[in-house]
Amino acid sequence: MGILCDYFRAPDAEAVRRVLELTEGSSPVIGEDAAFDGIDAKGIEPSVVLGQLIAAIEQAPFDPARQDTAVWPLGPEPGPGMIPDDDDPWSTGPWVFELDPRTCAALAGVADTDALAIATRWARAEELHPARPETLREVLDELSALARRAREADERVYCWICL
Repeated sequence: MGILCDYFRAPDAEAVRRVLELTEGSSPVIGEDAAFDGIDAKGIEPSVVLGQLIAAIEQAPFDPARQDTAVWPLGPEPGPGMIPDDDDPWSTGPWVFELDPRTCAALAGVADTDALAIATRWARAEELHPARPETLREVLDELSALARRAREADERVYCWICL
């Protein structure tokens, strides 16, 4: 089973929720009627795999303390150790998270000249094994460009996730 992850930029969480309510949670970046500027980054989930990328950018250990903000589904997110019912949207998804501002800043700050070296460090992450740095560089380039467009438009970056 793969994890689908679409990263996109939007003005705010309320705009994201409005679109998701209209589309019943469908990806807001896929298809002719895409609501937001975004990219498909299958398997690059925000908490660990993207966190490993940020560690590679910063040349620092992976920091699990970075906190993304839940935007979707509506309703309270289950607390630590709580398991939602099978029919609870927190159990079934899709889920959308607003990326931590530090994550967006790190992505937007990647220089083209550093991208291959960063992708090479990122490829060493256990969660990506085996991965080719050249392939990961393409993803890094897309994520960095998206983060820069978001910064220029004073928008936030979000991740839509579906199993």
